[in-house]
Amino acid sequence: MKKIITKEFIIGLSVILAVLILFFGIEYLKGINLFKPANYYVASYGNVAGLETAAPVQIDGYKVGQVRDIKFNYANPGKIDVVLALNKSLRIPEDSKAIISTTLLSGAYVEIKLGKSSKFAEVGSTIEGMVMPDMMASISDNLLPGVANILPRVDSLLASLNTLASDPALLKSIQRLDGISDNLSQATVGLNSMMRKDVPAIMGNAGRVASNLDTITRNLGELSYQLKRLPLDATVDNVNDLTGNLAKFSEQLNNPNSSLGMLMNDPEFYQRLNKVSADIDSLIIDIQKNPKRYISIKLL
Repeated sequence: MKKIITKEFIIGLSVILAVLILFFGIEYLKGINLFKPANYYVASYGNVAGLETAAPVQIDGYKVGQVRDIKFNYANPGKIDVVLALNKSLRIPEDSKAIISTTLLSGAYVEIKLGKSSKFAEVGSTIEGMVMPDMMASISDNLLPGVANILPRVDSLLASLNTLASDPALLKSIQRLDGISDNLSQATVGLNSMMRKDVPAIMGNAGRVASNLDTITRNLGELSYQLKRLPLDATVDNVNDLTGNLAKFSEQLNNPNSSLGMLMNDPEFYQRLNKVSADIDSLIIDIQKNPKRYISIKLL
C-alpha cells in the first residue's frame, strides 16, 4: 500500500503554514486583528498624507476601529479610498463624516464626526471624507504671512532704537539722571545723619511728654476721686431749699396783699415812707441845730 503522507506533502504543508503565520504575524504587528469581527466602510479623500494602515479611528477621542486598507481609486483618478474597520456593534448615521486629523507625536488618524440623520449608513457603503489641515500647514498658511508682515516693522523699530541710542541728547539726559542720582544719594546721607542726631532728642522729648501726660492723668484721677467724695446730695438739697425760698420771696413780692407786695406795688405807701423819711431827716437836722429845744439839762 502506497503511503499517503509523503515528504513532499509535509514540506508543502510546512510552507503553507509558514506563509500563513508570516501573513498573520505581519498583520498582527501592524495592529490589525483579522479574527475580530468588524463592519467595513469606505471613505474617499483627495490627500491621505501621514495616514497609514492600522491607524486608529476615533469618536470623541475613543478608539472605535482602525484603518484596514488604503488604495488608489483608479476608476476615479485623484481620489484615494480608505477602508475603515469599525466595531461590529457601532452604527453610524448616513450623514456622518470621516475626518483625517494629524498630531505632532502620533501621526494621522481618522476622526468620525457623527451626523444627526435618523438613518444609518449601510455596511460597506461610502461615507464622506474630509481632511483637517495639519498644524504645520496651518502655521505656514496663517502664522508665517503675519510674521512676514511684522518683520519690516521690527526692522523699522530697530532702526529707530539705533537712532535714539546714538542721539547726543539721550547721553545728556543719562548724565543728568546720574547727577540726580548723586543728589539723591547725598540727600539720603544727610537724612540718615539727621535721623541719627535728631531722632534721639525727639524721642527723649516724646518720653518727657508721655511722663507729663501720665502725671496729668494721675491728677485727673485724683480730682475725679475727690469729686466723687464731695457731698453732692446735700449740696443739691441746699440748692433746692434756696430755690424754694427764692420762689416764696418772689411770690410775696408779686402778691399785692403782702407787706413786701404792698411796698413794691402801693405807690401811696411808698410816698408815705418817703415822707416819713424826709420828716425824720428834718427832725435830725433841727435837733442838731437846736439841741436845747429838745434836751434840757438842770443843774442842782
